[in-house]
Amino acid sequence: MNVASYRAGWSRLSLRAAAFVVLTCVAILGVSGWREWAARDAVLKGAETEMANVARSLTQHAEDSLDLLDSGVVGVVSRLEMDGADPVTIAKLRNLLEARKKAMERVHSLAIIDDQGNWLTSPGTIASTLSDDTFFRHHRLSLKREAYVGRPVKSLVDGEWVVTLSRRFNKPDGSFGGVVLAAIGSRYLSHFYEQFEIGRNSSVTLMYGEGLIIARNPNNEKFVGRSVADTPLFRDASLQLPSGAYQFKSPLDGAERVSFFKRSGRYPLVLLATVDKDELLSPWRAAAISRMLYVVALVMLIAIIGAVLVRQLQRGHRMAAALVEKEAHFRLLAEGSSDMVTRIGLDERLRYVSPSCNRVVGWRANQLIGTDALAGIHPEDRPQVQAIVDAMKRGDRDEARLTYRNVHREKSEVWLESTMRVTRKDNGNVDGVVAITRDITAQKQLETRLETLAIEDSLTGLANRRRFDERLKEEWARAYRDRSSLGLLMIDVDHFKSYNDEYGHPAGDACLRVVAKVIAAEMQRVGDLAARYGGEEFAMLLPNTDAAGCARIGERIRKAIREAGLVHSSNRAAGCVTASLGGAACRPALERTAGVGTLVEAADQALYAAKEGGRDRLMMSVQVANLLPKAVGE
Repeated sequence: MNVASYRAGWSRLSLRAAAFVVLTCVAILGVSGWREWAARDAVLKGAETEMANVARSLTQHAEDSLDLLDSGVVGVVSRLEMDGADPVTIAKLRNLLEARKKAMERVHSLAIIDDQGNWLTSPGTIASTLSDDTFFRHHRLSLKREAYVGRPVKSLVDGEWVVTLSRRFNKPDGSFGGVVLAAIGSRYLSHFYEQFEIGRNSSVTLMYGEGLIIARNPNNEKFVGRSVADTPLFRDASLQLPSGAYQFKSPLDGAERVSFFKRSGRYPLVLLATVDKDELLSPWRAAAISRMLYVVALVMLIAIIGAVLVRQLQRGHRMAAALVEKEAHFRLLAEGSSDMVTRIGLDERLRYVSPSCNRVVGWRANQLIGTDALAGIHPEDRPQVQAIVDAMKRGDRDEARLTYRNVHREKSEVWLESTMRVTRKDNGNVDGVVAITRDITAQKQLETRLETLAIEDSLTGLANRRRFDERLKEEWARAYRDRSSLGLLMIDVDHFKSYNDEYGHPAGDACLRVVAKVIAAEMQRVGDLAARYGGEEFAMLLPNTDAAGCARIGERIRKAIREAGLVHSSNRAAGCVTASLGGAACRPALERTAGVGTLVEAADQALYAAKEGGRDRLMMSVQVANLLPKAVGE
C-alpha cells in the first residue's frame, strides 16, 4: 500500500468515526428532548385527569343539590295538591319552608307563587309579581310536571345571583294552580368550591347551559352573571360533548389554562375546572432545564471522548480497545432502564433478565434465569397470561399487553404490566418472547381508592347518595322480576340544627357517625343498604321486606338511637338525640304504574308525618299504589 492510499484510508476511517460521534450526540439530545416533551405531556395529562375528577365530583354535587331542592319542592307540590292553597295550608307550608331553609345551608330561598304570579310565601315583603318571569310562563303554558331549572337571576330578596328550580302544581280541576320555587345561591356554591385546592391560580366555574356564569371560585362576585357564550366551549362543535379536556386562554383573566369540562346529563349545567398552565409546568420546566444541562454535559463529554477516539484510531493497535470501551459504555446505558426486560424461550424458561428485576420483583437476575417465567403469577391471573403466551408461541399473536398480580420477594404481592412481543428466526419461526415489565401497584391502589370515594360517604362510612340511587334502581328491577317486596326507611335526626348550634359542628359530625353506626348494625343481610341521604337524613333499603318487617327494623333503629344516650338539651321531649322515621314498602310487580320515585316519596311523606306527629317515632306509609293518585294530582 502506497502513502496516498494509506492516507485515503485513514481519512475515511476518521470521518466515519467522527460521523458516528456526531450522530450519537444528536441521538442523545433528540431522545432526551423527546423524553422531556413526553414528561411535559404527562404533567398535562395528569392535570387533565385531576381536573376531570374535580369536574365530575362538583357536577355530581350540583346535581345532588338540585335533587335535594327538588325533593323538597315535590313534597310541597303534593301537599298543595292534596290540601289546596287555602290560607291555613299556606301558613303551615310557610313555616315548613322556613324550617327547611334554615336546616339546609345550600337552600337560598323557598317560595310558593299563585296562578297570577303573586307571592303566597316569600322570605320578605316583595310587592312585585312574577307573571312575566321565564319559569312562570314555562309552567303556565306547559302541562309537563317535571322540574324546570331556569337561567341564573338576581334574587329579589337580597340581590344575590341564584339558580332556580321550580315545579307546577295544579288545582283540583287539573288547571294551573301556581308554582313552587326553590333557589341555590351563587355564594354557597363558590364557598363550597373553595374546599378543592387544585392549584394556587386554579379556578372552578359553574355555568348555565348557554354560557351564563352561575358561580366561580375565586372572584365569584366579579364574574357571576357574566356570559361566556361566545367562547369555544359553547361555539366550537368539537367541544359540544358530555365531557372533555382542552387548553385555552381564559377570557376572564387572560391566563393560559388546562381544563376539563363536564356537562350535566340531567340539568342545563356546565362545570369547568381549570389550572394555570404556567404554574402547572413551572416545576417540570425547572427540572427539565436541570436534566438537560446534565444531558448537554454528557453530550459534551461524549464529544470529547469521540475526539480522543478519532485521534486514537490513527493508531491501529488501540482501535480494538476503543471499540470495546465504547461497547461497554453503551451496554451500561441500555441496561440502565427502570423496566424489567426478560426473554422467554419456547420452554417458558427465562433466558435473559435485566438488572432492574431486583427493583420490580425483588430477585436478582442470576436467581431468575432458567426458572419458569410464569411461576410467580397469582393463580387467578395465570390462566389468562398462559393463554396469551400459548397464542404467541403458536404465532397467532405478535404482541400483547396484560396486567396481573405477581409474587414479590419482600412485598408479598405487586401489580405488574407487561408488554410482550414475539421474536423470530431468519426463517420466520417463533423462537421466544421478549417482555418489558413495570410495577403499577401504586396506580392500582389509586384506582381502588378513587372507586371507593365515588360510592362512600366520607363522614359516616355509609354509602353516599349516588350509590343509594343506583342500588334503589337495581333492587326495584330485581323485586319486579322476582315479584318480591321492597322496603325503604327514611331516617332524620330530630332538631339536628339546634344540636349543631349548641354543641358545635365537630360534635354534630360525631353524632351523625353514632347514628350511622346504629343504622349500619341493622344491615344483617347482604342485600341491605344503609346510606347517608343528605345532611342529617339517612336511608335504608330493605330488599325482600314487607311493611311489617320494615316497621320492625325501623323501630329497632329508633330505640337504638334513643338508647345511645347522646345528650341533647334542646330536644326537650327526650333530653337526648332522637330520630324520626318514615317507612314504605311495596311489591313493584303489582304496582305497575309506580316507580322508584314513588317509593321514596311515600317514605318521605311518612317521615314528614312522623315529624308532624311529635318526632321520635316511626310512621309507615300506605301502599304505593294508594299514594300514586295523590302524587300525580288526580
